[in-house]
Amino acid sequence: MRRASLDPLVVGRVVGDVLDIFVPTAELAVRYTAQKISINGGKVKPSSAAERPNVRITGSPNNYYTLVMVDPDAPSPSEPTFREWLHWLVIDIPEGSDASEGMNRYDPKELMAYMGPQPPWIHRHIFTAFRQAGLMETVKGKPAERVLFSTRQFASENQLGLPVAALYFNSQKQPAGIKRR
Repeated sequence: MRRASLDPLVVGRVVGDVLDIFVPTAELAVRYTAQKISINGGKVKPSSAAERPNVRITGSPNNYYTLVMVDPDAPSPSEPTFREWLHWLVIDIPEGSDASEGMNRYDPKELMAYMGPQPPWIHRHIFTAFRQAGLMETVKGKPAERVLFSTRQFASENQLGLPVAALYFNSQKQPAGIKRR
């Protein structure tokens, strides 16, 4: 009998710690200058993720999306007392557009500027996309701080429903004594 493979978002505890179980209905593509994130649980060095990535969400045409990036392991995976640390929050992303482009009146709106990962230990960094009902005229629960953000609560307050896509990577500070070859 063939064993069914488990969803990496469940194995990586993204579902449970940050998100409820959902059925993906869109595709999320994340690309940093030096590296594309194509599988859940891959490794990305903080230095490679220092700058805002290109993020594209493709699903149904004529939709707008919200993108949330969080670290649920701050300050440490064993004691995540700052869960969730908000790294980036963008709303009104037109389907197929890059979440990092523009930021003018007709482009995506950045509610929390991008902050690259800086973990002392291995931390998960999660990108989550939500389909919006239309342009968000009013944002409820707009974060003033990065610490103790709740993806679930933000989605609920803004009637975003369940995610349509999610992708995560692991990142860890590179020890000072290790030289690149």
